[in-house]
Order: sequence, then C-alpha cells, then structure tokens
Amino acid sequence: MSTVKTEFRHVSYLWDEAKASEMTRVGDEVGLLLYRSNLLGADLRLTNYGGGNTSCKAYTKDPLTGSETEVMWIKGSGGDLGTLKRNGLAALYVNRLRSLEKIYRGIEQEDEMVALFNHCIFDLDSRAPSIDTPLHAFLPFRHIDHLHPDAAIAIAAANDGERITMELFNGTIGWVGWQRPGFDLGLKLKKCLDENPGIRGIMLGSHGLFTWGDSAYECYLNSLETIERCAQYLEENFGKRGPVFGGVKIQSLPASERLQRASKLAPLLRGFCSSHIKLGAGKNAMVGHFTDDERVLEFINSKDLAKLAPMGTSCPDHFLRTKICPLVLHLDEDLNDMYTLRKRLDPQFESYRKIYAEYYNACKHPGSPAMRDPNPVILLYPGVGMFSFAKDKQTARVASEFYINAINVMKGAEAISTYTALPRQEAFDIEYWLLEEAKLQRMPKPKPLSGRIAFVTGSAGGIGKAIAKKFADEGAVVVISDNDPQRLESAREEFLSQFGKDHFIAELLDVTDAKTIEKAFLATALAFGGVDIIVNCAGLSISKTLEDHSEKDWDLLYDVLAKGQFLVTQKGVELMRKQDLGGDILNIVSKNALVSGPNNAAYGSAKAAQLHLSRLNAAELGKDRIRVNAVNPDAVISDSKIWAGAWAEGRAKAYGIKVEELPAYYASRTLLNEIILPEDIANACFVLVGGLLSKSTGNTLNVDGGVPMAFVR
Repeated sequence: MSTVKTEFRHVSYLWDEAKASEMTRVGDEVGLLLYRSNLLGADLRLTNYGGGNTSCKAYTKDPLTGSETEVMWIKGSGGDLGTLKRNGLAALYVNRLRSLEKIYRGIEQEDEMVALFNHCIFDLDSRAPSIDTPLHAFLPFRHIDHLHPDAAIAIAAANDGERITMELFNGTIGWVGWQRPGFDLGLKLKKCLDENPGIRGIMLGSHGLFTWGDSAYECYLNSLETIERCAQYLEENFGKRGPVFGGVKIQSLPASERLQRASKLAPLLRGFCSSHIKLGAGKNAMVGHFTDDERVLEFINSKDLAKLAPMGTSCPDHFLRTKICPLVLHLDEDLNDMYTLRKRLDPQFESYRKIYAEYYNACKHPGSPAMRDPNPVILLYPGVGMFSFAKDKQTARVASEFYINAINVMKGAEAISTYTALPRQEAFDIEYWLLEEAKLQRMPKPKPLSGRIAFVTGSAGGIGKAIAKKFADEGAVVVISDNDPQRLESAREEFLSQFGKDHFIAELLDVTDAKTIEKAFLATALAFGGVDIIVNCAGLSISKTLEDHSEKDWDLLYDVLAKGQFLVTQKGVELMRKQDLGGDILNIVSKNALVSGPNNAAYGSAKAAQLHLSRLNAAELGKDRIRVNAVNPDAVISDSKIWAGAWAEGRAKAYGIKVEELPAYYASRTLLNEIILPEDIANACFVLVGGLLSKSTGNTLNVDGGVPMAFVR
C-alpha cells in the first residue's frame, strides 16, 4: 500500500508508512489497530483521554475447531487510545456477538446483554469488553473508529445538527439521534447503514462520530478527513452569528495576578470540595488542578457564561468526568481575608449541593445507587481561570481537559446553531447507570495516602527523598524540594521516570528564606490545591569542638534547623487552616536532640530546639486537628549530603576511628546492631501519617537501632 502524505490544518496526520508496512505485509491487523489507535489518541482534537473506541475484525484460527473464524478486537473497558496495548484489547467471536440479537428482549432489558458479552470472548486473556462493543459488532467493516472530536460533537450537539450533517457531507455521513450507549444503539447504527448504503460514517447526536474503512489506513484517513471537514466548517462560521459566546463581559486579570489569586484561593476551594468527607483513618481529601488556558478565559469572561454554564455538557464522556454543570464563583473580596472569603463561598457551595440533590431526587429510579458527592468538580472563576477537584491529580487534570472539550463544543455549536446539552434525565441515567456503578465498585481501593498532598523539604536525596518516594508509593502527590538546583533536577528526572508528571512537582527551596518558602507553597497550592503533610527534613551538620565553632557555624545551624522548621511550619499551617481539613507535620530531628555527645554543641542544641518546637506546635495546633510528631533518626549515612563532607570526618575524629568505619561503629553501639537506612525513616513517617495513628500528636519516634541514652523519658 502506498500513501501520499496528506496535509491537514485542524488535525494531525501522523501515519508513518515505514512503521506500518511490515504489519501490513504480514497481515497483522491487530498491530495495525494498535498503531492507528495510538496515533488517534495522540491528538486530543480527535478524542479525549480514555474516550472513544477502535476495533478491527479479522479471520484467525479457532483453537477449538481449527477452522478460520472471524474475531473482533476492540479497546477494552476503561482503556485509553493513546496508550493502548494488546493487553488492553477485548477479543470476541463476531458470530456469537451478532447472534445475541436473537435473544435480545428490548431496550428495557438491554443491560442484561453486557454479561452475555463474556460468552463471546475469543481470547481468555481479554480485557473486559466495554459497553460500546455492540456498536462495532453490528457494522460489517474491518476497521472502525468511534471518536469524540470537539469539532464533530459541536455539530452533533447543535439544535439542528442532523440537517447540518446532511448538508455538510452531502448525505455521506448518516445520523442517529441521542441514545445511551448499549446494545440497542448498536442495532440502530446497523439500521442507519442498511437504510443508507455507501455512507462513510455516522454522527451520533450529542455524542460523537463513527467512521470506518476496509484497512487500518483507510479508516484512519476517513476519520481525519471527516473531522477536518467539521472543523473547517466551524471555522468558516465563527463570527457570522455574532461575537463568540456573545462577546466579552469582563477582561482577564494579568497572568501573574491570575496565578497569585488562584494559589491563594485553591486551599479554600479544596476544603469546600472535600467537605463531604469525614477525614480520619483511610479518608482522603480531593486533589486540585488549575488552568488559565486561553480557551477557558474566553468562555468564563463572556456574556454567555451565565446562559451556557448551567446547561452542562452533551457528550457522555464529558459529563461523567465534569458533573451536571460547573460552579461559577462570584468573588470580589480581598483574597487575604479568609474569614470574609469563607462567608462568601459557603452559600455558593450550599446552593450547588442543593441543586445537585434536587437533580438526584427528581431523576432517581427505584434501585438507583445512593447519591454521591454533591460538590462540584469544575469551578469557574471569571477573569482568573478554572479549578477542578477529584480523587487524585490525574483525574482532576483530565476533568479539566474534558471541560475544555465541552467549551470547544459549546463554542462550535453556538457558532452554527444553538447549543443543546443532555437532558437532565438522560444525564442522570448515565451518571447513575448501574453498569457504571458496577465499574466504580470494581476499581481498586485507594491507597492509604491517596488524595493527600505532602510537602517534603530537603528531598532531593537521602532521608527526604526516601520519604517522598514512600509517600508517592502510598498514593500521595508530593512536592520535592531542595536548595541545590543540580541535585533537585536529578531528583526531578528520577521522580518523573518512576511516578509520572501527575504525582509530584519539584521546587527550589531555601528554608532560611521566607520568600522562597512562600513561593514554594503557592506553587503547591496551584499544582495540587493545598497541603496535608509537611515534612521538615532539610538539614546540615557541623561537628566541631567548642573552641573551633564559629558564630557563623552557630547561626547557620540554627537558621536551617530551628528557624527553617519554624518558617516552613508557619507558612504550611496557613494553607492547612484555609482548607480546614486538619493535617500532619513531621519533623525529622535526631538522636542528638536527646543525647549529649562530644564536639556537637551547635548541632545537638539546634536539634533539641527542633524537638521542643515540635511539642510546642503540637500543643498549639491540636485545635486545628493538625498533628505534629517527630522522628529521631541516627547515623543515616546512605545517600546523605551531610556525610559527604566535614561532618563525617568530625564524627570519626570524635570517636577516634576512620571515616569508613563509621557505619559499622554506629550499628555496633545500638541494641539491634543494625545499620539505619533512609527507607527506615520513610517507613516511620508513613506509620505516623498513614491513618492508623490519626489520634496521636506530640510524639517522638526513635529510629536508631536502639540507643538507650536516646530513650524518651
């Protein structure tokens, strides 16, 4: 097959014939399906994250009969086209799927058909078949794409979308009106094709687009050409029916002021959006995301915001992730006045929750699942931007992306006609669909720190990095920080590789500088919405005799250890109080806070100050449900910057041994005769914040292998 590179303006043509040719030569239709799927998923203008379906049909040998049989491979339930692999496909016998029509009892019982898909599975290692399986099964084409491109949905969600579709494509694209995905919709697609032989695709009202081809490439090209034509049509019509979104109502604030306002407001919003949760063991708050994308600003600053925002979305994929509608914030107050802001926000959230409860009660059926969280997912702040809050960062970010898709749809539909959203009952039937509820119940239980935001100082190496990694492993999003840019960049690359972009941010931080602390916490609020766990781990060590200690040594140790802990805690508590969700502060102190050793006056006394400051903070912050606890390590040498310099030499000199003998020396003086590793300290920190000790504060946990002189008494 030879291809000519095709130029598109509104979609990305990514097909590489060299990559596809070998799969084509050997007839690897499944490989070509995956290749096509990944290309489609790489362009968010074609389909959104986790949305859409692709399939192929091919003949292969039946393992039971040895005869050739037709099999359909289709994206399985919960998969994403952009990252789809073979283990994300469901493979089913085509003849068995189509034979289900004989026992279909009608639309009132169509949900029962989903369980029967399992009787049609060809590959026993298949992913669970999705609800869209019959939509592909009843169409005869070898390769099929079902996508959710904004440009096509804009037409599908227009009041006269069917007429526009017929005229735009001269009858070559069919139309099937809105219906919830399922077995019956699959039969309607077949009927549309039977009544319109020769069409190249079908538009689904308010939903999306079906296109196909006899090869993976023909299907890919058909999808791109169809979407390109939709986008071109919208572009040609922008402005013909009046200004976009009715014109500008307010101007955006300058970019720096938008980010400043968003970071100050985010913790308050996070607290409200988490208000249905009774925080305690195993209960976690929402994680946030913010964007001031130009498309968002155009919408939220417009005259039509008040008309369009309450209508909600049209495409089911958009709706499931963004809820019935966003909350539009009305704020004129000084964002530094937390009390006034809270009074202003409280009735707005109460009104939203009331509207959601009314929607639930008006639309529920006998047997509907109980009402879920009534708080908004999407919050629009005119002049500033859009917040989203969900169970984790990725879900919050994806919800934001989906609402931008919805904005694009509304913009396009209003440019050519009048935008129509899903009727409330239809929306409810999607949101509280028993099959959707079953999918939610099958999801893995959240990890102990899911939904928690951890800020760890000195976390580019050693103990701090081990703590940040442990928390990320247990589900938290983390802020890694350090005053060494090179070391921080190395840690950033490591975390990106191990955890991915949605699990951390990296911030340059000098704990002795209040301005950099404030900047780091503002970045934390902007990235995640607030903070739940603060770990004061940044430190350094100087070991000298009394006469050798300089005033500069003394000031540096007290600035980093005692003052740094104080400043970070002070600024972090400000965010925690805005959220009103409680929190944890962990101070990584030292055995030296309790033990008197030689050549250690400044370091040991600064550590003692840290320990007592922990107790003082615990006494003061209990009323805010903020727990303050300390962990006392001893002699953690692995990956520690402290031990790379003069400290190790000083301690070795104090004990009359060589530097290389320090690990064994420290282990030998403990009751357990164990070398202490950064991971040991990380585990202790997790014990204190993991939920089981949620009623403990003011404690000191020694992790030193057992040093009797350091026993707390």
